[in-house]
Amino acid sequence: MAGSGEPLQVNESNSAQSIPGVSLTPQQTVILQKQAQVLLFPFVVKKSKQGQMMSLHSLSENSPNEERPKVKRKHRELGAPKRKAVFPKEEYRQQRSALGSQTEPSVVMPRNAKCNEMQSNQDGDGDENETADIDGSIELSAYEKKRLKNISENAEFFASLHLVETAARLREMLTKRPSHGTKRKKPKKAEDEIVCRRSMRLLKIDPSGVPLPDPPPQPESVVDQYTLLPPGPLEMIPENQTAQNEMFKGVLQMWIKISQPRNKSTEKLSGMKRYQANLTRMVIAEDTLCKVTKNRICCMAIHPSETRTLVAAGDRLGQVGLWDLTQQPRENGVFTFTLHSNTVSCMDFSPANPAHLLSLSYDGTVRCGDFTRTVFEEVYRNEECSLSSFDFLGDDASTLIVGHWNADVAIVDRRTPGTSYEKIFNSNMSIIRTLQVHPVNRQYFIAAGARDVHIYDLRHITSKGMKPLNFLTQHSKSLASAYFSPVTGNRVVTTCFDNYLRVFDTSCMSSKIPLLTSIRHNTNTGRWLTRFRAVWDPKQEDCFIVGSMARPRRIDVFHESGELVHSFLDECLASVCSINVMHPTQNILAGGNCSGKIHVFKG
Repeated sequence: MAGSGEPLQVNESNSAQSIPGVSLTPQQTVILQKQAQVLLFPFVVKKSKQGQMMSLHSLSENSPNEERPKVKRKHRELGAPKRKAVFPKEEYRQQRSALGSQTEPSVVMPRNAKCNEMQSNQDGDGDENETADIDGSIELSAYEKKRLKNISENAEFFASLHLVETAARLREMLTKRPSHGTKRKKPKKAEDEIVCRRSMRLLKIDPSGVPLPDPPPQPESVVDQYTLLPPGPLEMIPENQTAQNEMFKGVLQMWIKISQPRNKSTEKLSGMKRYQANLTRMVIAEDTLCKVTKNRICCMAIHPSETRTLVAAGDRLGQVGLWDLTQQPRENGVFTFTLHSNTVSCMDFSPANPAHLLSLSYDGTVRCGDFTRTVFEEVYRNEECSLSSFDFLGDDASTLIVGHWNADVAIVDRRTPGTSYEKIFNSNMSIIRTLQVHPVNRQYFIAAGARDVHIYDLRHITSKGMKPLNFLTQHSKSLASAYFSPVTGNRVVTTCFDNYLRVFDTSCMSSKIPLLTSIRHNTNTGRWLTRFRAVWDPKQEDCFIVGSMARPRRIDVFHESGELVHSFLDECLASVCSINVMHPTQNILAGGNCSGKIHVFKG
């Protein structure tokens, strides 16, 4: 068989003799090296009495009663030879010489030519007698010729299949297919790499190739802007008015006069029509527009004086600016101070002594600016956690409640020496953004967290913390603020990032707090603008002010029912005012934007 190295052997077996009428002659085919050959063996047959051609299977199983055909033989019959498909040239020559000594040659069917010749002979005239032997001693009928033709065609078909498989295997051996797996790229040779040009100046090498001397040492970098300022009081010296201290001293004397304590207003709230008319008369001019801080404004406060307008603002970098609108030109009335090292998020004038301005920052400090002593004192300091908001617990403003970003709440007494807290407890919230005390019942305070608003009672504080007295729900996104109404505290307005302003009824703290109004309002200020905070107008219990993203730029005033009361529009208002504050007694509105400018509307 193919694949053996032994020479071709011809065995005379009795199996061939047991099949009368058939003579199998071995054909020697040589496949040298890796060439494939087809071995074909024609059968020598003879017609039976019935005139039909008998197959190999039928001849072996023929009944003994039938007369077996007689085949004229001129050489002895051979059995099925055991042959090797591939063998060396020397063995082939020996076999050829041994077979050449026989008296009668056998019929050899070449791979292509002999098969075609057999087909052409079988397609000829059916009356002519053709023989399978060379001497032409056997005559074939038309059926036998057709049968022989089919046998040759089948042999050629299977031979072609064998050749196709062999050729495919050889092709696969010669051409190795690349595997589908990921192959590691070969590293490029050094000579193939593209050499990048390098700057001689950056390499500190002179064009002539001489190394340059080392540059002189650079001065130390500026201190980080968020580095904590040293503890203790800071002198009240404006950064932008260093050469005009005498003028600033005169301004301070004026501020002291206007900061005398005043009694609370007992005037009744005006009607809605009168309130709308007052808002309509409020306008802005170029003289009431000025840049007060260097960076984005994050909180504002208005001095309660009725004779002079003094506005304070805190920016993102810890700077506090004071603007006295009575000074002309307007730049002369601006005084800036660096009181903190991080964002100033909350500030307010003391209700008991307006000469005190308190400011709170993310850097963990609360400072109080005293105009009479021209100093900024440090009231509270917590270097472990950032602060978010504060409010006054009593009418004398001596006690503060301070909210932390980690949801802690601290009670700070300004009369106690030192800068520590009196008590601190956890509110069981995730964070605290804003914090405010109820205007009437001072034991209550409201805190706005990430998505929840809690109302607490200070009388129920324990060592384990405190549980909220009530909740304000229905906020689907992050909150910005939550504030009580200024006179009675019966309403709470919240600003949420889901583009809604909500008003709740807090007239009864013990029961569930219902939602009164939801106002659709765009509150998506983005990254570069300060978040909107809806704040109540101190003069009107049922109206609040909030910034707007609409164009042209404006500041909106809403009623608690959701009705838009008024919109402040003007050509001078060309930017978004995120932080807004109303004067407690006068028709004055101040709005701050992200560039440090303050816009003041006056009636």
